[in-house]
Amino acid sequence: MIRDVQDKILKLKKEKDVFILAHSYVAREITEVADFVGDSFTLSLEAQKTNAKNILLCGVHFMAETAKMLSPDKRVFLANPLATCPMAEQMEPDMISQLKKMEPDRTVVAYINTTAALKAVCDVCVTSSTAVKIVKNMESDKILFIPDCNLGDFVKKSVPEKDIKLLQGGCPVHASVTLKDLEEAKKLHPAALVLVHPECIPAVVERADYVGSTSGIANYAKKSDHKEFIIGTEMSIAEDLQYECPDKDFYILSKKILCPNMKLTTLNDVLRSIENIDNGKAFEIKMTDEEIAQSRKCIDEMIRLGNA
Repeated sequence: MIRDVQDKILKLKKEKDVFILAHSYVAREITEVADFVGDSFTLSLEAQKTNAKNILLCGVHFMAETAKMLSPDKRVFLANPLATCPMAEQMEPDMISQLKKMEPDRTVVAYINTTAALKAVCDVCVTSSTAVKIVKNMESDKILFIPDCNLGDFVKKSVPEKDIKLLQGGCPVHASVTLKDLEEAKKLHPAALVLVHPECIPAVVERADYVGSTSGIANYAKKSDHKEFIIGTEMSIAEDLQYECPDKDFYILSKKILCPNMKLTTLNDVLRSIENIDNGKAFEIKMTDEEIAQSRKCIDEMIRLGNA
């Protein structure tokens, strides 16, 4: 049955000129039919590269927005319109604008996991893999980092020469992992290296053998000579790595690291979206030219600083 649906998708995406982008946290049966699988910002870069006129994003809303911002000439669709990111929607643009007025000399750095409306009032964007480098390369020494205080804490400790102010916010899934969870995982697998995402709380990050983005964790595990790993990010990554590296063993850090929004998108959502892509029933990301111009300024600045 799954194979039948996958075959329909593979056939229809060619007929309707659809390029499927899937975040690495979504179900495996979806990543198997995707044209590219990766983390949030990499998906948007791949959207720019393809010649397809239609992009179908299997992930969450802010990722589809970012893809649209970087590929305004293409039609961008989200496979499941209910798939949002609680971290991306934690802070209102008006609140950040008010904080900027109170401290005009502080540069606002926005994690990529934010809405387009929030990016529009920020100065620089970062990803989990580029945050430290971008902040180091910034001319400003006074920074407001939003919304993830855990990633912000990691950056603050990595760039102590900067005055970095944090607000309370972040990924509720990664932040749910406790030091006790880590200690219990290590008791079960004492020889395993601990690889965690910087969205985890500082106490967990400090005990890790490696801290990095989802793609960073995967690459580290693949290249390492070590044979056992405790994976401290969305549990699907441990499963994916087990398929890709059958000679190694991968364990989840905690059963709590399950993103319900990433799991909302089903294979049938993908099929229905492609079937309805030309009749107005698929969920298309709509942004005005002005909205795109305002929200992508901080991404353009990130690219400039990343190449510095």
